[in-house]
Amino acid sequence: MSDGPSTSWPEANERYLLATVDVVRALLESHATRLVGRELEERGVEAAKAVEEAAAALPAPAALDRLTSVLGLSPFECGVLLLGVGMETGAGFARLCAAAHGEAESAYPTLGLALDVLPGADRGALSPNAALRRWRLIEVGEGNALVSSPLRLAERVLHYLFGVEHLDERLARLLETVPAPAELAPSHRALAERMAAVWRPIESAADFPVIQLAGGEVADRQAIAAHACALLGRQLRVLPAYLLPTQPEDLEPLRRLWELEGALTGAALLIEGDEVPVGEGARPRQEALAWLAGRVLGGVVVSGAERRRAWQRPLVTFEVETPPAAEQRNLWRASLGAAGAELDGDVERLASQFHLGAAAIRSASVDALARQAGGNGQEPAPGAEEAGEDGLLSAVWQACRVQARSRLDDLAQRIEPAATWEELALPDLQHDVLRQVAVHVRQRMVVYEKWGFGEKGQRGLGISALFAGTSGTGKTMAAEVLAGELSLDLYRIDLSAVVSKYIGETEKNLRRVFAAAEAGGTILLFDEADALFGKRTAVQDSHDRHANIEVSYLLQRMEAYRGLAILTTNMLSALDAAFLRRIRFIVDFPFPDAELRAEIWRQIFPKATPTEGLDEEKLAQLNVAGGSIRNIAMNSAFLAADAGEPVRMGHVWRAAKGEYSKMKKDLTPAETRGWGVVTGW
Repeated sequence: MSDGPSTSWPEANERYLLATVDVVRALLESHATRLVGRELEERGVEAAKAVEEAAAALPAPAALDRLTSVLGLSPFECGVLLLGVGMETGAGFARLCAAAHGEAESAYPTLGLALDVLPGADRGALSPNAALRRWRLIEVGEGNALVSSPLRLAERVLHYLFGVEHLDERLARLLETVPAPAELAPSHRALAERMAAVWRPIESAADFPVIQLAGGEVADRQAIAAHACALLGRQLRVLPAYLLPTQPEDLEPLRRLWELEGALTGAALLIEGDEVPVGEGARPRQEALAWLAGRVLGGVVVSGAERRRAWQRPLVTFEVETPPAAEQRNLWRASLGAAGAELDGDVERLASQFHLGAAAIRSASVDALARQAGGNGQEPAPGAEEAGEDGLLSAVWQACRVQARSRLDDLAQRIEPAATWEELALPDLQHDVLRQVAVHVRQRMVVYEKWGFGEKGQRGLGISALFAGTSGTGKTMAAEVLAGELSLDLYRIDLSAVVSKYIGETEKNLRRVFAAAEAGGTILLFDEADALFGKRTAVQDSHDRHANIEVSYLLQRMEAYRGLAILTTNMLSALDAAFLRRIRFIVDFPFPDAELRAEIWRQIFPKATPTEGLDEEKLAQLNVAGGSIRNIAMNSAFLAADAGEPVRMGHVWRAAKGEYSKMKKDLTPAETRGWGVVTGW
């Protein structure tokens, strides 16, 4: 009697599997007990009828039939699997195996027993390249010979045949399942549909091209891939490349494990390469990634911030961009919900300043709403107070800064801005230019987007500045002032560490810095630009040409960068006019005259520092720049604190002597004239 239509697939599948196992059991019994004639025929007919009835009750193909079809198993190979299932289900299989072997201690199936018992026996099915062993469907234990060694069904296959979803434990330690996102930005959804269209017509696992997703954020790339897989009725499993073994003898088993998993479930594999940087030190991981992606069968996606080279296997690359501003604004409104209505037009300012993907916007929104609910005080975003904000804009602004930091923290040094406009002692002209820089950053959305200046391409829209002057004249302080004014992060990049002697490496390093900074419109301070500029002369060899290419590449990225990029140099004269024309602002930081030095001295000591008898006009006689003044002031404070006294001229004189010694200079009488300090104090 067949089951009714209400029978669930798991129940019907198990019934069918056990019925097929009973067919093999009948064959094993006949071999063990030497059944012949009518008894054997009746036993076989009974078992076959049970299989037919169980098959009729299946609402969908049984797991055994799917496995047989996908892997192309022969009836003999299928029978070997059923021997293994029989051992796991009891039913006297161990006793029957011992009887069939004629040895009580051999209570297990073997390949030799399968050759004797199962119809269609095929010795070739035992070879390493045949399905049973290639896919590791069976595990062969130790023995004197292959055919007499214990045979066991792989645990993953056993669970699959019983309809139980269970990832192989060896893979479970490495892989993560990424579900399809509930929503995708329209541009990302279109990209996922294009990706699905590449794979949709492919039938053979060996014919799938590798798909490469390059650029954008890790979470966005994975969401696109998961959506594409969902369109094809597949799951997506993610393997971080930093977990890959680097030895071929370890990679091959991993490849076989995944190929079986992909064959059983139809899942696609995404290898996340963002943690494997491009460079000499990461070569073993890169080679492992390329080896696995180039050889594993089925759908494979390689994900990373940068493109990777093509392999022998066909490769289709999609560039993942952060959603355009209009989509970002919609994502902000959806993520902030009802609270977002308070921001009104400020959502446009967020989308203009922060170039975040969908996942980062959702994370920043959750963070901001929690900040606001918890009353976590933050520095106000630019214009928040004037707009009458009650804290939501500031909370969102700060959450965005945090979201944008993760990739850049590994590439550059973040500077917490502390300086103010009042502390920045510069001539009026330089002050005015710096304030213009702040205006350009603050109003770029209005000018570029609303007033149409950004419609003719991205070139020249980056806000770049060159700060030129000797050490200690206030270049870094000015960058801090701008960061504080705009409520943006400031990162210092030492170009001397970025520049590489290997051709092409400098550009790669710069590309990573700009790509990481793009999300937050971060202020980038390229310190020691002289390491890249040098004294440009006529091009004489390939190294001269490459140096010029590096400079041009840096200026090109600065022109296209959405944020503010600042170069500092002590060698303004080393730059030719063609390069200077590509920089929007040039600020010359002069060596401070006596009047400016006096102003610096008035600002240099914090209000909490006790002072007595300090004469700023006389202190300004010290012919040093602001950086040295700061060092002298701090050292004099330590001397005074150690003496239990307020800071006096004598402490400053002693600290100045130490600073001058460090600079290999002598403190002249003219610089301390009228101080009233006893020499040798």
